[in-house]
Amino acid sequence: MTAETLPSETLPALPAAGRTYQIRTFGCQMNMHDSERIAGLLEACGYVRAGDDEPADVVVFNTCAVRENADNRLYGNLGQLYPVKKTRPGMQIAVGGCLAQKDRGEIVRRAPWVDVVFGTHNLDALPVLLERARIAHEAQVEIRESLEVFPSTLPSKRESAYAAWVAISVGCNNTCTFCIVPRLRGRERDRRPGDILREIQTLVADGVIEVTLLGQNVNSYGVEFGDRYAFGKLLRACGRIDGLERVRFTSPHPHDFTDDVIDAMAETPNVMPQLHLPLQSGSDAVLRRMRRSYRKQKYLDIVEKIRAAIPDVAITTDIIVGFPGETEEDFAETLDVVRRVRFAGAFTFQYSKRPGTPAAEMPDQVPPETVAERFGRLVALVDEIALEENRSQVGKVVDVLIGEGEGRKDERTHRMSGRAPDNRLVHLQPADARPGDVVTVEITHAAPHYLVADRVLGVRRTRAGDAWEARHRAEPTGVLLGMPTFRPA
Repeated sequence: MTAETLPSETLPALPAAGRTYQIRTFGCQMNMHDSERIAGLLEACGYVRAGDDEPADVVVFNTCAVRENADNRLYGNLGQLYPVKKTRPGMQIAVGGCLAQKDRGEIVRRAPWVDVVFGTHNLDALPVLLERARIAHEAQVEIRESLEVFPSTLPSKRESAYAAWVAISVGCNNTCTFCIVPRLRGRERDRRPGDILREIQTLVADGVIEVTLLGQNVNSYGVEFGDRYAFGKLLRACGRIDGLERVRFTSPHPHDFTDDVIDAMAETPNVMPQLHLPLQSGSDAVLRRMRRSYRKQKYLDIVEKIRAAIPDVAITTDIIVGFPGETEEDFAETLDVVRRVRFAGAFTFQYSKRPGTPAAEMPDQVPPETVAERFGRLVALVDEIALEENRSQVGKVVDVLIGEGEGRKDERTHRMSGRAPDNRLVHLQPADARPGDVVTVEITHAAPHYLVADRVLGVRRTRAGDAWEARHRAEPTGVLLGMPTFRPA
């Protein structure tokens, strides 16, 4: 895509105070966490969040680079904004995140109307770069090669009043041949346990009752300061925080999944019976080419131990179909794991080349039509098993943490929606509850991707609901996202 460069004289000098902003986030939970920090920084500098239907003075894209369509999505969005910017003197566009870290100057070459490009390691520089671009009337590209400031130390504008992301580490020391994230996020850097726990305590004091611990490889936490049991200790410490009702984490790596972590999950009541454990492939040959450092039996052994310790656990996963060299026999091994583990759900992907990864240069790339056919079979099996597993929930009584929004609509009613302890999505009859409150229900119906509860047995109004109500009154036009779900990277 090409376009004429916008004349610099059309960009008047506008101060940050009172200017509006909008952030568009692509990708994983870590990007969502980073976007909350970007919003906090901008508001600390005087920017104001744009209303739902209002054009913004500053549009920030926080990008993902995991899949091929990430590039297309970004440049498509930038192309749509070009005519908007021509009619709005002073409007600025910034691009950050993993794709910015990867493409750098390529972004302003392909979209010369972009004002700022910043990387994964310098979120804190965005306000200065915007001001610099405004004054200089030219694009500012600044990419740091290593992390200097943990994003968690920056101001935050949380999307939810009652649930929060908490990053415990950034970066990754693995060398998976299909993944570009370690190159873009760098080697693993771990926050100190005391800093993490203080952040969680502050969040709880602010009304939060659920936190999700984040890391590219969350259960290798502690590698930087030499404590291989640090993650289990952190989970147990979370269990001692008064008022913290739900703890989740994503994403762990099977190679680092120790018995101590399983014990910590089982012994800590507020750690939820939910686990997202990426498989990627059930074939040892493919796992070897992926450089995944575990094999099929190791994965199955972990699942067996988890189910023995936490019988009601819901396990979800990531699976890639059509990795270079994958044969029909390899794919059959993946289907075998799906049948044996009986995942509650799976994020399934057709392999796509990412320039800069070893897999992109591997021989025996699988034909697209073969990948698509296998993908269809995998999705059908995952959905079949997920439906069977969800049907086993019918008749159970569960506590649902209500999320933001009206929920599912059908011909009979508008339903509220929320998450059960095992993270299954539940649509329920309307109740006298606010987002952040907990509703006890009986599950009456199951579908592959959600449960339905027609019987409401009780409502517990919480501090989290109070926090949501106070925030909703203060920001009646704001969009508060309750419990968003994202495809893991």
